[in-house]
Amino acid sequence: MALAVDEIDVPDQTLIAQAQSGDRHAFAEIVERYYDFIFRVAWKWCGRKSDAEDIAQDACVRLGKAIRTFKGQGAFTTWLYALTINAARDHVRKAARETRKTDAYGVHALTMGEAADDEDDRADELWAAVRQLPDKQREAVLLVYGEGLDHSKAADVMGCAEATVSWHVHEARKRLKLLMRQDD
Repeated sequence: MALAVDEIDVPDQTLIAQAQSGDRHAFAEIVERYYDFIFRVAWKWCGRKSDAEDIAQDACVRLGKAIRTFKGQGAFTTWLYALTINAARDHVRKAARETRKTDAYGVHALTMGEAADDEDDRADELWAAVRQLPDKQREAVLLVYGEGLDHSKAADVMGCAEATVSWHVHEARKRLKLLMRQDD
């Protein structure tokens, strides 16, 4: 007997199993529970609300198609990070093909104004600089600093060794120091 989706505190594992069996209500509950998470990852990746919304929508569509492939061997959020980041990468590639421009994501707007005094503005400048990093470094920084994952879990998401994540973070820090100095 399947649990009703509208029951409070239905465990994720139960909802995932129900969604894998084709239960649309269970899938809708998963999307509702994780949409903010998906959007947050997408926004940190691209820095633009409209792009983050597009990426989140695409990630939810992909989730619907891929939910049956989730084996439960790792954390669902780890699997969902990878799915969302892949959607973000594809979105950036598609935008680059369509516009034939590199995606600076509004860095000029940040550098044209005065130096930020407010911590939130400084954080926005930092994330804008992160978005200028190469994909793997950007992904490592997003997962470790943006999402608070340890290097081991970030390695699971990125499909690489923990030492590789550490190297990407190290290289990103060096580049970010240079980028942030340019903005001052």
